[in-house]
Amino acid sequence: MRIRLDIAYDGTHFRGWARQPGLRTVQGVLEESLARVLGGDPRLVVAGRTDAGVHAADQVAHLDLDDAQTARLLVVRGRPGEASTGPEVVEAAVARLARRVTGVLGAYADVAVSRTSAAPAGFDARFSAVWRRYAYRIADGTSGYDPLERLRTTTVRADLDARAMDAAARSLIGLHDFAAYCKPREEATTIRTLLEFDWRRDAEGVLVANVKADAFCHSMVRALVGACVAVGEGRLGVDDVAVIRDGRTRVPEVKVLAARGLTLTEVGYPADDLLAARADQTRARRDLE
Repeated sequence: MRIRLDIAYDGTHFRGWARQPGLRTVQGVLEESLARVLGGDPRLVVAGRTDAGVHAADQVAHLDLDDAQTARLLVVRGRPGEASTGPEVVEAAVARLARRVTGVLGAYADVAVSRTSAAPAGFDARFSAVWRRYAYRIADGTSGYDPLERLRTTTVRADLDARAMDAAARSLIGLHDFAAYCKPREEATTIRTLLEFDWRRDAEGVLVANVKADAFCHSMVRALVGACVAVGEGRLGVDDVAVIRDGRTRVPEVKVLAARGLTLTEVGYPADDLLAARADQTRARRDLE
C-alpha cells in the first residue's frame, strides 16, 4: 500500500528535510513517529528536499507499507490482531493515520501531517510532480519589522522598489540555464523552467515573492530573490538579472538570502491517469542528466 502524506512544518529548528545522522531533520522526526504508529522502518519519499531553516505549508511525500505495517494500520481499536476490511473502512484507516502521527508528535509540534490518503496508481511524490511553488517574505523599511513574523520573514534594512523587483523577476521566466543562481552540484543540471516569478506587497506591506518552476536546483529560489533585492536597492538594474543569468556564472552582487523567509507552499501533479507516465518521464530525464 502506498500512502500520500501532506505535511506542514516550521523549518526554524530543523537541519533541512533529509535524514542525517545525529541531526534533527523533518524526515527523521516524521519517520520516527511513523515507526511508533506502524512499526518497521518507514521511509518517506518527498516532492522537494528543503534546506535547513526552510518552511513548508504543503509538502508532499509518499510512504510504502509492507504487509506487517498495513495490518497494523488496519487493526481494529480495542481488538488487537483483528483487521478492518472493505474499501470504506480502509480509506478511513488511512485518513486516520494523519491524526495518529500528529498525536505522537505532540501538542505545538513544529511539524504536522495535515492529511493522509491512499495514493492513486502510479503516484510518486517526487517524480510525478510537475511543478513546485515557493513564497518568500521580506520586511523592509516600508513594511517595518513585526517580531511575531520574524521566524518566516527576512528583514532588509532598506526601502525596496517593489515595481522594479517585480519587473526583474518576470524577465527571468522561461526555460533557461540558471547556473548563475544555483549552488553547483557535481553532475547535476542547472537547466530549469521558471513558470512564474513575481512580487507583491501584502496587506501589511510585506514583500512576497511567488516563485513556481518545474523543479529547483540548490539555493536557486534564495539566489533569485537576492538578485531582485539588489534591484530593489538600486545596486542592479532590472535588465541586469537576465544578463547575469545568461552569463551562467555566479557573481558577488547576487546574495543568497536567509532560509527563514522561504516557504514551500504547493506541489502540482497531473491527473491521476497521467501520474505514472509523468514519473517515468522525469526518471528518464534525470538519468540523462
